[in-house]
Amino acid sequence: MAGALGRSETVGEREGVPMKKLPYTPNSQIRSALRNLTLRSRERSAAIKRDKYTCQVCGRKQSKAKGKEFKVEVHHKAGIPNWAAIFEAIRKYLLIHPDEQITLCKKCHEEMEET
Repeated sequence: MAGALGRSETVGEREGVPMKKLPYTPNSQIRSALRNLTLRSRERSAAIKRDKYTCQVCGRKQSKAKGKEFKVEVHHKAGIPNWAAIFEAIRKYLLIHPDEQITLCKKCHEEMEET
């Protein structure tokens, strides 16, 4: 479904015809949102601090010095083996069809969540 269009969140533009938005959130947008979440996560921060802001392969340390800027990143040792399952769960439980959603005020939403 979403994977067939790859990274684009719009369907092509030909001969000046405006691009049309997809009727669903594309996988590329979901992946980007999850990446942004992990970039600000406590788990990521804890791993970087544990390793003293140092690359565990080459030993190079993160630097903010002008002209010598160098950033370290966090790598999942086991990788992320099943993006398809992650996308499926997000679509099943979070990005559901509009017919399965209603608009509520904050108070009513909190009350519904409690039941």
